[in-house]
Amino acid sequence: MDFDEELEQMKVAVKAAEDEIMQAVMFHESWKPTAYDEELQVRMGNSYATHTFHIVRHALRREMLLALMRIWDTNKQALRMSAIADKLRNDEFFDDLVAVRAKSRGSSTIDMREALESKRDKVIELVRKYSENGDGFAVFQRVKTLRHEQLAHRQIGPTKMKPTNADGANVPDKEIEVFHNDTAEIVRLLLSVVHATAFDIASDGAGVYEHHAKFFWAAARGERTEGHPNYMPPA
Repeated sequence: MDFDEELEQMKVAVKAAEDEIMQAVMFHESWKPTAYDEELQVRMGNSYATHTFHIVRHALRREMLLALMRIWDTNKQALRMSAIADKLRNDEFFDDLVAVRAKSRGSSTIDMREALESKRDKVIELVRKYSENGDGFAVFQRVKTLRHEQLAHRQIGPTKMKPTNADGANVPDKEIEVFHNDTAEIVRLLLSVVHATAFDIASDGAGVYEHHAKFFWAAARGERTEGHPNYMPPA
């Protein structure tokens, strides 16, 4: 396979990663108020509406984790973050990429390499973090096990997972938050290196969904809350 074909495959893979991370961000930002907004939780209380509230909360978390893990899939027919990092680590491929980007921008290869190399290195560093022997590998394994045993499949035999969260996520929220943010950063850097696209997922993407979620959950309330159409005053 020549460089042009390899680059085109990488562009397709990075675009797929962008689609998946935006799905993950959309679900994540919609979920966050249900977990961290104490006023919202008090407003829902123990009303009939709270039951559906918890169902929606669980569904949002489940879909976020599934989208996140699709980015890290190890199936050779699927999107593989490790394969993208390996390709960028290849000096010959990266030299050709720098040359193509420099030509398209009308800049020198020296300047383009300076602009891209640090981003390339950060991608490799973050992917290595969640690879075997990396600092985040244990977190990756826990999320992967959760996906295999409970989300994508339903294991009926003994499980490796032990519940840690009230919503049954089985992986501490803080660990998932870091994994989510690191993955978003990888995709942001890849869009810059491969597609020459500047897109800040944390602000341009997540910020929009966070803003919309505030308006949605602001209207959510249980019938024990005064002003609800089926208000039921305390006995």
